[in-house]
Amino acid sequence: MTVIALLSVAPVREGSMGEDVAKAVAALDDYDVSYETNPMGTVIEADDIDALLDAVGAAHKAVPGDRVSTFLKIDDKRGRDQRAREKVESVEDALGREARGERD
Repeated sequence: MTVIALLSVAPVREGSMGEDVAKAVAALDDYDVSYETNPMGTVIEADDIDALLDAVGAAHKAVPGDRVSTFLKIDDKRGRDQRAREKVESVEDALGREARGERD
């Protein structure tokens, strides 16, 4: 089984959050998960929900500050093993092209 999640962790404050978000992403390296960061969050794949939640907890705790906001969306497809890339490929198959567009 594979659990896929979208995670966004950030301190609640003004100014650039890049360094603090990087701490959350770096914390994932200590866990048995795969991940890919994008402009809106980080997609994480884990073998089971416990591994995912351990990694997410570490990412949340890695961000310093008086207030930290964490958004987590989990896709726990229990009857089938599916990778995040397969989900994108399904959309691309339906589109007949890559699922991306470029702005000028």
